[in-house]
Amino acid sequence: MSITIYGIKNCDTMKKARSWLDDHGVAYDFHDYKTAGIEKARLKQWSDELGWETLLNRAGTTFKKLPDADKEGLTESKAIALMLAQPSMIKRPVLDLGSRRVVGFKPDIYATEVKR
Repeated sequence: MSITIYGIKNCDTMKKARSWLDDHGVAYDFHDYKTAGIEKARLKQWSDELGWETLLNRAGTTFKKLPDADKEGLTESKAIALMLAQPSMIKRPVLDLGSRRVVGFKPDIYATEVKR
């Protein structure tokens, strides 16, 4: 099984998640949104699977700095457009396990979901 972790290199949560994977001997590829971007089709697939509300990081400074007009009346298409324009608004990490995705990092969830 090929595992890919999506996020931003310098994010503290990403560092914790990658350390957990390393400490547990889990091989993975790292996809950095800042350098590699993200495809609209992939975000749409994740949104269909997980819900755009799960993917959109409303707690981050990037979202908070948006004009109120951009934050109001959010829909899936508007949220995807925001995440494409500024990938920092995608919750991190997104762990792609092939058949399913896990958003965020909690050691107990990783221990359950990651099959070595």
